[in-house]
Amino acid sequence: MGKIILVLGGARSGKSTFARVLAGRYKKVSFIATAEGRDAEMRRRISAHKRERPPGWKTFEEPRDIQRALSEAGAANGCVIVDCLTLLVSNLLLAKKSEAEICGAVAKALTAAKKGKFRTVLVSNEVGLGLVPAGRLGRAFRDAAGRVNQQAAAAADEVYFLVSGIPLKVKPGQRVRDTGRKGD
Repeated sequence: MGKIILVLGGARSGKSTFARVLAGRYKKVSFIATAEGRDAEMRRRISAHKRERPPGWKTFEEPRDIQRALSEAGAANGCVIVDCLTLLVSNLLLAKKSEAEICGAVAKALTAAKKGKFRTVLVSNEVGLGLVPAGRLGRAFRDAAGRVNQQAAAAADEVYFLVSGIPLKVKPGQRVRDTGRKGD
């Protein structure tokens, strides 16, 4: 059975760096990049991320079909990084997918990761700590990303939350109390 590690945090919190450290323990690593270079600034970010990856890592650029990418990337690897789930959510929303369709696609990918014989490190932004977005699309994104993060955390064997470059292990951990409520 595959092991899933979820790495959450805010923007520029050190998530990707920590994910690379976790994956660096493996001889064979694949990297699934979900970003699309829609403008010059995003293309610069993508280039910077590419330079930070070790040369032996195989990169799969897949902005939407995460299940297929995971199956391909994991076939011959000890570890697969998916960076990041929040960009995946954004790409799927912009492709007019509903929250239910997005969560369904992520559920299939998580099942593929669990069935695989490789470790999966998922990177995602924690988007629920700020203000409620003013626009409909912003709210839809925040809600879908929050639901996807809950799915990933539930499936994950380990969850880390990055604060200013410091990883805090959240799972496995001692739960204080389960409210029994879903989707808050």
